[in-house]
Formats: sequence, C-alpha cells, structure tokens
Amino acid sequence: MKPPRHFNIVEHVLAPAKTDPDKIALAVLGPSRAERWSYARLAEAVACAAGGLRERGVRPGDHVMLRLTNSATFPIAFLGAIAARAIPVVTSAALTAREVTALTAVIAPNAIIADPNTALPECDAPVFGPEVLDGSPIEPAKSFAEDAAYIVFTSGTSGKPKAVRHAHRAIWARGMMVEGWYGLQSTDRVLHAGALNWTYTLGTGLLDPWTMGATALVPAEGTDPTTLGLLAKRHDATILAGSPGLFRKLLARDLPALPKLRHALSAGEALPPSIRARWHATTGTDIHEALGMSECSTFLSGSPTRPAPEGCIGYAQEGRNLSVLDKTGASVPDGTTGLLAIHKSDLGLTCGTSGPDGKVTLPLSGDWFVTGDLVTRRPDGAYTYHGRADDVLTAGGFRIAPAEIEAAFDGAPGVTECAALTVEPNPETTLLALAYSGTASEDDLARQAEPILAKHKRPRAYLRLDALPRGGNGKLNRRALAHAVKDLI
Repeated sequence: MKPPRHFNIVEHVLAPAKTDPDKIALAVLGPSRAERWSYARLAEAVACAAGGLRERGVRPGDHVMLRLTNSATFPIAFLGAIAARAIPVVTSAALTAREVTALTAVIAPNAIIADPNTALPECDAPVFGPEVLDGSPIEPAKSFAEDAAYIVFTSGTSGKPKAVRHAHRAIWARGMMVEGWYGLQSTDRVLHAGALNWTYTLGTGLLDPWTMGATALVPAEGTDPTTLGLLAKRHDATILAGSPGLFRKLLARDLPALPKLRHALSAGEALPPSIRARWHATTGTDIHEALGMSECSTFLSGSPTRPAPEGCIGYAQEGRNLSVLDKTGASVPDGTTGLLAIHKSDLGLTCGTSGPDGKVTLPLSGDWFVTGDLVTRRPDGAYTYHGRADDVLTAGGFRIAPAEIEAAFDGAPGVTECAALTVEPNPETTLLALAYSGTASEDDLARQAEPILAKHKRPRAYLRLDALPRGGNGKLNRRALAHAVKDLI
C-alpha cells in the first residue's frame, strides 16, 4: 500500500501528539535522572524549530547540516528542518574537522546546527547553536511523498562515504519492519544504544517507535555502553536495540535481570551465533537480526512471530520485492549464492545519491538496485548471509567469504572477536589471515580451524590486536583493519 500523495514525515511520526499528547515520547537517560519529553512537548519544540530556522533565513530545499550529539536537540533539529521544508544532512558527531569538511564537497550545506564541542567543516555556511531552534512555531510545510526529506551518509568503511537522499515515503516503507522485525507495539519502551546520528538509531530508536506511539529511550551523551543493562532495567525497556558489539560488551559483565525485556534487535553487521546463544542463555530473550543498508533501511530479518532459522539471517519483510542475481543481472535459483537486489519500486529505496556536481543518481541493474550483499535464498524463503561482495578474499586462486572463516572461530575459547583478511608479507605473496582479540594462541587457533575449514580456507597467519578497529556505529572497519595489522605481518 502506498502513502498518500501529500505526505510528510513530521506529521506522520508526531501524530500521537494529537491522540495521546501527554504520553512520554522521548526519555534521554542520564546516570541519575532522565529528561522526559511528552508527545505534545516534542511536537511544539519541532514547530518552534521550524519557525526558528525560517526566521534565520533557511529556505525550502536548503541543506541543513547537523553536528549534534545525543540529546533531544538532535531529533528536534532533524524534524524541525523537515517541517521548514529544508533538508537535514545527518552527520556523525564523532567526525573530525577534516572528515566533515570532506563531506561538504559532496553536499554543500546552506546552514549548520552544531553543539559547542563538535568539529565544524571549513566552509562558508553560517553556524547556529541549538538556540536557533527556539522560534515562533509554524506548521509543517506541505510536501509530497516523493519529495526529498533528508540526507544520510553511508559509513564509508569500504571507500568514500556517499550522500544518500531519502524521500518522505521512506518512513511509510519502514512500516514493513514493524511486524517483519520489531514486533513493535504502542506499549513498548525501546532503548537503542547507538548514537542518534546513526541511521539505524534514527529509524529504529526514534522515528519508528514514535510512528507507533511508543516511547523512545536514548542514552545521554557520554554514557558508558556497559551500563546500558542497568539503564534498561531501571527504565523498564521492553526492546533493546544495538549492534553485535553492544551485546558482546553487555555479556562481558554481569547483566542485571531484565524482567520487562521482550526481545532484542541487532543490525549494522552480522551477529555471531555465539552472541545470540549467550544472550538467550543469560536473559531468556531472543535477539532478532536484520540486514539493511543506508539506501533502504532493513529488508531481511527475523521477528518474534517468525524467528530466523539457525544459520539464516531471516526472511524478506512482507511488501519487499527482492531477488538474488548473478553478475550478469539474471536471477539465480534457490540454493545458489548471488547478489541481493531490491526492486526499484520499493518505497523505502533511496531516491538517489548526490554527487559533488549536484547530480542525483540511482544506479540500477535493469529494474534492480544491487546491494552488494552475497546471500543464498532457501526454498522456504529464508536467506543465508555470506557478507559483502567487495569483502570477498582471494588467496591461492580461491575466492572465500570472510564470514565463512570468521564463523569457524566464533565462540572459540580465548577469542573475543575476529575478522578474516588477506595480507601480503611480500609483493609476490598473498596469505589468508585472522585478526583477533583475546587470549588464544596461534596454536590454539590452528587447532580450532583444522577440523572445521578446508585447507585452502585456513588462515596462514594469526594476528592478535587489543581490539579490532570499529567506526562510531560499532561496525568493523575492514579498511582500517588492513592498516592496523601491517606491523604484525
């Protein structure tokens, strides 16, 4: 079902302000107290933010870059810009001045809203503090479902970040995840551990709960991730969402009992089966995993009503039109590994990627947007995930998915986390290697690999690191990993 022709994200997600104005929409969780916002108060703040931006000269279509940390200011600025018919440009507050300046070469901002301590780009755009959001309230500007609403950047772990434009219809499409992944109800209290400027958190932690009239719980800036278990217990979280790294950290310490927790959600990178198993053994609840990307939120997932079979990531969410393609763009039969693709008609698909020349392009292979994820579809409709196609390792003439090697060491004694890669000890030699953190020795790992992996898939080098390099959203940064191990070869 398509959204109405006239459709606006702000009106959609803040609709509960009219039906249940006093319900808590947002609670920013500090170590000793929480800052609470009702739906009515949040809607009023967004209207004032839109008015404040208009009063400072922000016009429809302007790019408003957000340099904001975890506080209520972020969603108010994000929705306020959309209400003013500007286009918020979401950026990670962790970026350095050099990194964020590079983004302005792709999307030139017309204005910047920044917290006092965030790095700013070198550009001519005026910089406003959060006080700009305190203007005379105005109603959200009229818009069409196909109008551009906001811009997010890809993580850039495999190259330069891309500026992904999303239309207002994107929030409508996210409704496919309510049953297909979340099992979300209006009575839920959703605690997302990620930074608000991460697209995963923005959708799963804020916009989707508000669409359902639920309560979003957000850790305040600077919160120690290992304390999130205590915050979840103290604030009666019913759903806990994060990346696999979050659950690894929580399981490394004694978790308090979480009597209100119904289940957990994981996305951002592949969830090791050992973490899922340990979480269930510790909490008695399941982790439901999803696969997605900045260009189309999530599309494959397990859910409370349809858990993923063992070894699979889940099923296509109802309403998604997916296919598995070979390199020529032809569909492959079930049981054959290929590239996961999304049909161009998907309502959640980006309306294009912006380039430095101002052009917006949407690369398609025929009628399909190819994700770059390698999957196999089973006859029962469940999908097995094999990693990114551009992460495939080549050594000794063989092409091997790193996830296949990493799975062999998942949960092994003395292995905290690991990642497979290739290394070049000299210009003529390429070897498979395993970077890992933990206490295991090379002999321990070699013994672990022998009965599980074929000889050509066994690492020839084991490289111990204190921790694997990750981005601000917890994703493994494979490019940084290659640099981190250079001195160990």
